[in-house]
Amino acid sequence: MTNGAVPLPLDLPELSIGTVAEGLVRRTILPSGVRILSEHIPGSRSATIGYWVAAGSRDERGAEGATPSRHGSTHFLEHLLFKGTPSRSALEIAIAFDSVGGEHNAVTSKEYTCYYAKVRDADLPMAIGVLSDMLTSSLLDRGEFETERGVILEELAMAEDDPSDVVGERLFEAVLGAHPLGRPVGGTPDAIRAVTRDAVWEHYAAQYRPNDLVVSAAGAVDHDALVAAVTATLGGSGWNLELPAAPRGRRSPVAAPLASGAPLVVVQKPTEQASVMIGMPGIVATDERRTTMAVLNSVFGGGMSSRLFQEVREKRGLAYSVYSYAPSYSDAGLFTMFAGCTPGREGAVSELMLAELHRLAEHGITADELSRAHGQLSGSAALALEDSDTRMSRLGRSELTQGEFVDLDESVRRLMEVSLDDVQALAQELAAQPVSIAAVGPNDADAFASVAAV
Repeated sequence: MTNGAVPLPLDLPELSIGTVAEGLVRRTILPSGVRILSEHIPGSRSATIGYWVAAGSRDERGAEGATPSRHGSTHFLEHLLFKGTPSRSALEIAIAFDSVGGEHNAVTSKEYTCYYAKVRDADLPMAIGVLSDMLTSSLLDRGEFETERGVILEELAMAEDDPSDVVGERLFEAVLGAHPLGRPVGGTPDAIRAVTRDAVWEHYAAQYRPNDLVVSAAGAVDHDALVAAVTATLGGSGWNLELPAAPRGRRSPVAAPLASGAPLVVVQKPTEQASVMIGMPGIVATDERRTTMAVLNSVFGGGMSSRLFQEVREKRGLAYSVYSYAPSYSDAGLFTMFAGCTPGREGAVSELMLAELHRLAEHGITADELSRAHGQLSGSAALALEDSDTRMSRLGRSELTQGEFVDLDESVRRLMEVSLDDVQALAQELAAQPVSIAAVGPNDADAFASVAAV
């Protein structure tokens, strides 16, 4: 059983970690640099497997000034890898999972792309074979490319109709500025219309290599069988796994310098509600204070007993949806607050949310709030780990980003070490950062004129 965090060095070919409830985590690094991780869950009859590529929307770049642009390539690949290989058509890929009651999908993020499936234990070899084939041998057919261009544009149009999506994208742009993390994950309509099949192919060839790949699986998984199946299917699909290569190094955890973001971005839309999001630079994903940030967010805007929910909704009735969250990445992070309110109340709601942050920075949190946060976070972590999807994702993110494996007991231990002073110190740091506001709806920019004085 683990006692503290277990480092995941990139030069250690084999690693075994005992976990709570008699679980077992194992990792194997193939000579080609492919990393394979598993967590065996006793009593499970299903498994979730993910093929993680350490490339996201922030990596859509070629040589400086490269033409055409690769922006949007990551999202394009998420679609195209399901569209067929020399041995399987798009329909056959879909039938393979539908015929066994399995689930399969993909997710594109700013720093990675994951193709995943959840199946019965007996069907895991099939899932490995299909995902390996998709990842290594996608045709990226030119006809399918143009079809998917239209599909992606429809997807972006659907997101543009969702004010909460729009306000989130605009806030990231405002806080992060020219940093690649500030770009939309899915690309912009202009980028999707402009990107060429050749540019996407170049992105695929540059980022989808053996030493870029992490395979993680959790549930009814035998590690040795998993390694054998992944090795056989990747090699059988054409990848040269005999060519020695070191695993792709993890991203630098050093916080990137951020230019001062735009203080206010207002998007006019004829909606019934105004969506308002306030944000500022936060902490990076590997910051030792990430558990402190989780506690701060829990108290401030992480639930129905949080300060934002109580002050904005329960006491004043100014919003139905109000919360905070703190996304973090390898070299940048944000702290954000969101509220949906009646047009005309945007300024008052923004002032109230910022005032709550400054009150937190000035006075800290109470012992009762700290205790509730401990209970909320430890309980939600335990419940999440009942699902093999969560465990599979934990393995993938641990390997790609954190560089360490932290089980539930260690997570709770770290949580219990967070003090009142720790939370207040972080709140003071956040409150001192430059603030950006994004608003979507029938807004009046003048409504925010007094917010800067908060």
